[in-house]
Amino acid sequence: MDLALLQGNAIAFLFRWIHLLAGVAWIGMLWYFNFVQGEYFKEADASSKSDAIRKLVPRALWWFRWGAMFTFLSGIALLGAKHLSGYGIIVGATLGTLMFLNVWLIIWPAQKIVIASAEKVAAGGEADPAAAGALGKAGLASRTNTLFSIPMLFFMASSVHLGQLSTPVTQASILSLLLVFGIIVLLEINGIKGKTGPMTSVKGVIHMGLLLTLVLYLGIDLL
Repeated sequence: MDLALLQGNAIAFLFRWIHLLAGVAWIGMLWYFNFVQGEYFKEADASSKSDAIRKLVPRALWWFRWGAMFTFLSGIALLGAKHLSGYGIIVGATLGTLMFLNVWLIIWPAQKIVIASAEKVAAGGEADPAAAGALGKAGLASRTNTLFSIPMLFFMASSVHLGQLSTPVTQASILSLLLVFGIIVLLEINGIKGKTGPMTSVKGVIHMGLLLTLVLYLGIDLL
């Protein structure tokens, strides 16, 4: 086998390995925040919640945001190394990119306000009036990322196994592209300025994620 090809495959595998490691850290922390921590905060007393926000949340957010960063960067490198252009990969990459942007541009800046407010209160000061709004903004974006994570993982994992998902996106019909990417864009807009709606509960966001996966898949497969 050609040496250059072997080297190229080795580099691509390295990027894939980093992508998987970072992705496990990122999505694991995302699901922890939404499925575990959020439910605990609903039942915790004020002092316990404050202590967790000041001591636990910053540590979890470190792994969360840097897991997102390395997942994104290794994913870009992997796409470039393998020259991937399948419809499924493009959909998964689009969802992952929006999730990455939500982490760094919405969730992390908002959570910094919440954490700083909790630190002020613990030191005997007044809570930041902006903290409640920031918490709601971060929560909506986090729920949207949880929604996106389910189809994102499906398309990333199945794109090489389901033939219709490996078709180049340039061969897709206009109707399919409008439906699939239109839905994604509308959900992202809602994740910035809308409401959690059915995603408010853990069960709801899981069900909505599975439904979104089915709708996007049918939008690719049938159109």
